[in-house]
Amino acid sequence: MANMSPTKVKISEQDPAVRNHNFLEVSLGYTAEEAMEEAGRCLGCKNEPCRGGCPVAVSIPQFIAQVREGNFAEAYRILSGDNALPAVCGRVCPQETQCESKCVRGIKGEPVAIGRLERFVADWARENGLSNEVKIEKNGDKVAVVGSGPAGLTCAGELAKMGYDVTIFEALHTAGGVLSYGIPEFRLPKEIVRKEIEGLQKMGGDVETNMVIGKVLSIDELFERGYKAVFVGSGAGLPQFMKIPGEGLCGVYSANEYLTRINLMKAYVEGAPTPLLHSKSVAVVGGGNVAMDAARCAKRMGADKVYIVYRRGEEELPARKEEVHHAKEEGIVFEFLTAPLSIEGDEKGRVNKMKCIRMELGEPDASGRRRPVPVEGSEFDMEVDTVIMAIGTSPNPLIRSTTPGLEANKKGCLVTKEDASTTREGIFCGGDAATGAATVILAMGAGKHAAKSIDEYIKSKK
Repeated sequence: MANMSPTKVKISEQDPAVRNHNFLEVSLGYTAEEAMEEAGRCLGCKNEPCRGGCPVAVSIPQFIAQVREGNFAEAYRILSGDNALPAVCGRVCPQETQCESKCVRGIKGEPVAIGRLERFVADWARENGLSNEVKIEKNGDKVAVVGSGPAGLTCAGELAKMGYDVTIFEALHTAGGVLSYGIPEFRLPKEIVRKEIEGLQKMGGDVETNMVIGKVLSIDELFERGYKAVFVGSGAGLPQFMKIPGEGLCGVYSANEYLTRINLMKAYVEGAPTPLLHSKSVAVVGGGNVAMDAARCAKRMGADKVYIVYRRGEEELPARKEEVHHAKEEGIVFEFLTAPLSIEGDEKGRVNKMKCIRMELGEPDASGRRRPVPVEGSEFDMEVDTVIMAIGTSPNPLIRSTTPGLEANKKGCLVTKEDASTTREGIFCGGDAATGAATVILAMGAGKHAAKSIDEYIKSKK
């Protein structure tokens, strides 16, 4: 009989007063008993509305049914057959706007905790040494994947299952893309990312790090080396700034740089070789998940005061509600309807304050959100020694500038067709490099779609 509780089974978390001083994972996950109890809330709808909300079309009712019966190994077999990175998605996917938003149980209560169950199954499999072994018959064709983020890893995994020899070229010294450099340890432990990449390598995928495509090798040179197709999943790692006075002062970071120093270079570890200001008062400009990550990291790095400065109201925040909730619990101060005017520094060129102005919401802009308008005479100074800009990113222009015939739109994203092909034959693209910064699961969906198109393209040439 179904568990008809209107609320999700509660998940254990670190105490906020403790966790804002460490980088250990905030959520502790379900026990087996808790997972089975929550799985009992699923009604097993025949039309599977939840699956329709998943960008990679996970067989959600089927894997949850196995969890309900305690058949965790079978649940993992079903889950991993659809999703190349289940342990990652169970932690960082915005389920509340995707699969869980379609859940029938959400009409009169809380939806089934699909993300928590996905995480439980993936973690159980890892802890019990289970892997989804796939018998692969090689077809002799090679495909190159540029970037080892969620789009690249998913595309490579799907192609490897089809029998292709896949090589992933990663610009940094560690694979994982945004999963490694962008998302903090307390949300996504790097050991989990490493294990997911190892799973890909076991299927025959090769990963070459420190390979900046467009510098070390061009895409044309990849074709010369015998690759039949190239997938560009290089993400959107070029940070944007506001172009206000003072952005060149010491103590102003892009969120990308700040998070990379912490997540990839382990700046929070005593004696780490990468330098990072140990700030006392930090302003993070922006309202997305990246802004939340940067603010929560700054708090863990010892800042007494950390502000989120966002020019719209709380209802317009693009960040996940869970991340906002956790940030508030950890003592992050939200300055809504506030915009920076300039950053000012001392005689040594170090940040000592940010001049701001209060805003009010006017008429809707092109995005449909009400446009923030400055309130005359409301300027004030915010005393901070560090400013982190988290207002968005765009794709790095290196690949398009070194690949003749590869076209991009005005935002710097590669122009793609419905089948993920670009304006150059044999080159495909997906994820943030094609859409601009988006979610991990959308990038994975793009990688999965592109793999199917690449397979069809290569077969059409035979």
